[in-house]
Amino acid sequence: MIKVVINEKDPVEKALKKFKRKVEQSVILKELRKREFFVKPSIKKKLKERAAYARARKREKRLSHSFPL
Repeated sequence: MIKVVINEKDPVEKALKKFKRKVEQSVILKELRKREFFVKPSIKKKLKERAAYARARKREKRLSHSFPL
């Protein structure tokens, strides 16, 4: 549970800003969006493979720029 401690003198906007920042940092919304719909295991596997492929290409690209021939 996220708690935001504020002073009586602080404006509501400041408390809201603190709350939004804490929610963002806690990854609650990311997890919520991930679980919003059921994803079949076969689709999960495809997405995981695509992400791995993209990471590998990105890594390759980065390495090729650092060692030009």
